[in-house]
Amino acid sequence: MNEIDFTSLKTRLCYDPQTGKFTWLVRVNSKVPSGSIAGNIMSTGYLHITIKGKKILAHRLAWFYTYGVWPTNQIDHINGKKLDNRINNLRDVSASENLSNRHKTGGNNPYIGVSRIKDTLLWQAHIGFDGKQKNLGRFKTAELAHIAYLDAKKIYHPTAPHLSVA
Repeated sequence: MNEIDFTSLKTRLCYDPQTGKFTWLVRVNSKVPSGSIAGNIMSTGYLHITIKGKKILAHRLAWFYTYGVWPTNQIDHINGKKLDNRINNLRDVSASENLSNRHKTGGNNPYIGVSRIKDTLLWQAHIGFDGKQKNLGRFKTAELAHIAYLDAKKIYHPTAPHLSVA
């Protein structure tokens, strides 16, 4: 990706790898003087920074600023927090590796990889890999199903940071 060259980036922005924040080295306009924190939060929850009229995701920009090359894949926020752009929280991974690092569930269920079996008191654990969903079994409690999911995650998602029991 050639969104901006490295020299242009370094003359416009300063990146703090400890905080993940970018600050402007130059005055952008009358409302954004030099020294201001750079970026705007998008509707997706990610931060973007506009440089030379192009919106660039801050996590991709942090990677480029730190390593001097654009990431080859997707940038994963290890802790799942979209605004945490500290370099030690970012990793260049495939789309499937990025998806395997989910931190939130859909709906009211607090457990990833667990769903209630309709019209029963049982819970089912499942995990996705290679584009397929694998059933991990039925359990009496959501907690037991979640433990099965976490065990399977170590096998099927070995590059993902491992979650703990909630």
